[in-house]
Amino acid sequence: MAKEKFHKTQAVRVLNQNRVNFSLHSYKYEEKGGTQTAARELGVEEHLVIKTLVMEDQEKKPFLVLMHGDREVSTKALARTLGVKAVRPSTPEIAHKHTGYVVGGISPFGTRKPLKVLVESSILELPRIFINAGKRGLLAEMSPKDLKNVLHPVPVSVAIPRK
Repeated sequence: MAKEKFHKTQAVRVLNQNRVNFSLHSYKYEEKGGTQTAARELGVEEHLVIKTLVMEDQEKKPFLVLMHGDREVSTKALARTLGVKAVRPSTPEIAHKHTGYVVGGISPFGTRKPLKVLVESSILELPRIFINAGKRGLLAEMSPKDLKNVLHPVPVSVAIPRK
């Protein structure tokens, strides 16, 4: 379970409330370092570090996409999957408004507003994942099964290689 020496973020509270077996890992956050920095600092494959992206459709309806750290989202494939004209990343201000978290520290757990969650389907097949715990430089290591049980995400296949 979570170690008490870490700040109790809303994400950590939600994980505890749902009795998720997880461990917290802190690392030195680097501006624009992304999942590469987290993976390097924690000594894990970047593929296991999951990023939480706040996106919106053409009508500005927000949703979350969980993606492998070493992949990007094909917005065209995502729009086709959702049956909408277009999707795009939200601005940092809009992301904060909907999640209550700042970019670089966005967790899918404990968002300010309930948001639809999409997950790259291959994430659910991993043995363990590292996902943001609601603060820059803080990741929760957990089973993807727990992520699925708590968030009930919609699996999608929209990953493309990172440019």
